[in-house]
Amino acid sequence: MEKTPKSMRLQLALFGRTNVGKSSVLNMIAGQDVAMTSPIPGTTTDVVEKSIELLPLGPVNILDTAGINDTSVLSEARIARTMKILDRADVIVLITEPNIWTEFEDQIIKEAHDRKIPLVIVINKTDIEEPTPEFIEKMKFNAKYIVTLSSVIPENRDTYITDLKNAIIASAPDDFMKPMPLLGDLIPSGGLVVLIIPIDSEAPRGRIILPQVQALRDILDNDSVSVVTKESEYSKSLQMLSRKPDLVICDSQVVDKMMAQTPADVKTTTFSILFSRFKGDLVEEVRGAAAINSLKPGDKILIAEACSHHPLKDDIGRIKMPGWLKKYIGFDIDIDVTQGRDFPANLTDYNLVIHCGSCMLTRNEKLVRIFKCKQAGVPITNYGLAISVTHGVLERALSPFPDALEAFRTFHR
Repeated sequence: MEKTPKSMRLQLALFGRTNVGKSSVLNMIAGQDVAMTSPIPGTTTDVVEKSIELLPLGPVNILDTAGINDTSVLSEARIARTMKILDRADVIVLITEPNIWTEFEDQIIKEAHDRKIPLVIVINKTDIEEPTPEFIEKMKFNAKYIVTLSSVIPENRDTYITDLKNAIIASAPDDFMKPMPLLGDLIPSGGLVVLIIPIDSEAPRGRIILPQVQALRDILDNDSVSVVTKESEYSKSLQMLSRKPDLVICDSQVVDKMMAQTPADVKTTTFSILFSRFKGDLVEEVRGAAAINSLKPGDKILIAEACSHHPLKDDIGRIKMPGWLKKYIGFDIDIDVTQGRDFPANLTDYNLVIHCGSCMLTRNEKLVRIFKCKQAGVPITNYGLAISVTHGVLERALSPFPDALEAFRTFHR
């Protein structure tokens, strides 16, 4: 956590036609030459990412895309990658030039409105030509926030950046400006939380993984106390405490063992279930978990991992999850696995999607994936929920979340 992970940054996507100055605007915002610029159209051939601190907004990840009107040999693939960035965008910055508006800008405007993504229009190249009042009025019809600038006049950079930051701050989603707590609302101030953290083959040497770090920080931010232990020391740790904890959180893979050792009146859950709420829609994914009980021979499951990693011999997505599912439902089932940002378009081929905890995705990215599954009529759940179902402990793992617990009981009947 020395640097803010990309998944916790505002995703600012720059769109525009070729040669309107997207890369120049990126360099102006970053205050350095991040992207190569050239008067030759199509210089940016793929998405360029730059993580910066844009104070007072905070950590931002800027996505500079290829031109939406690219006509090069590889244009189809480039534009496909450009449009895929819409799934990640928290705010769209549409860059144009004075008094020129085409079907390509209309396409981005429509996507922004359809997806309900906040939009800022930047009119660049004002050193060459000033936008007419009529053009400005047209822009106001398309977007609430309009910024005029010239990315090649460095002496005006501070003014331009201030105007752009104010527009981005004003349009940024509420859940970024005021993010929901990971677990702080589940515990009283001065409460006691026990975190059971495995030190196994998947634990990075000398570190603990991101969800566990974030949980620790959230506990501290809410003026509470955390006790960190391994599963092998959990029972001993409980005996050392002077009172019962307010909440126990464990890795999903030891959820049944944790609950067997935890007093029945203590609320329990897993890191993955916490992230289902933090990064997505817990109630919707609980409904997806209930669908495990409706699987039939011949059905097909997609296991989606947000991070790319080299599979281990006991990999949770490829080895353990299929084994738990087979044991629980009593028959073999076809399973496909995707990694990283490769989320398939053929979702209707599947009867269920089981997603990882999404610590490497933004909340918006995960919500887009949930929405796509709903559109396809395919239930979606996540690792922690699915594992708790297969181990017969999901109701107790949902004890901190009464709405989600009721949803599971309703769909499980």
